[in-house]
Amino acid sequence: MAKTFTRLGKDIVIAVKAGGPDPETNSKLRAVMQNAKAANMPKDNVERAIKRASSKDQSDYKELLFEGYAPHGIAILVEAATDNNNRTVADIRSYFSKYNGSLGTSGSVEFMFDHLCNFKIENTGQDIEELELELIDYGVEEVFEEEDGIMIVGAFNSYGSLQKALEEKKFEIISSGFDRIPNITKELSEEEILDVEKLLEKLEENDDVQNVFHNMA
Repeated sequence: MAKTFTRLGKDIVIAVKAGGPDPETNSKLRAVMQNAKAANMPKDNVERAIKRASSKDQSDYKELLFEGYAPHGIAILVEAATDNNNRTVADIRSYFSKYNGSLGTSGSVEFMFDHLCNFKIENTGQDIEELELELIDYGVEEVFEEEDGIMIVGAFNSYGSLQKALEEKKFEIISSGFDRIPNITKELSEEEILDVEKLLEKLEENDDVQNVFHNMA
């Protein structure tokens, strides 16, 4: 939970720095606040993060993408947000080195993943096929039901148009975000999986890391 709140706090800072502290006019901040609510982040924490982000003393966070391989040829993408680029690069490089992976160059792994956006909306009994047709012009690729809502998936660059369409059509957005889905997954033995998980756990523990994606089955 603490890690989730830290990540959301950074997302709030990035959104406020990019578009201001008013969620009415800042769609990115509006989306982060929805995610914070879905994660049960206290309202006071959200308001403090917005206020802190508006302060001149608050450092900007730079968003970074690291690409590399874990042991046994597993591709890894690491999304980070940092106020100290040198520290984060050094940390990520050391993890890959220590756990028998290799940090790659830009473009070495990213092409192996589809970059997608997603929205979870409240399920009020909508017809899934009709909803998909309704959103097809806004970049939707897939619509399906989950236990706690309806998932809407589109290409990364369709995020803005889908968000606008859902808001205009008065759908209740529960949360939204981005995924990197591997084109091909790789099967490993139980022993090999443990080797990879050591690196994944270390990466996910780092405060600068926002998300970790891999192609292990």
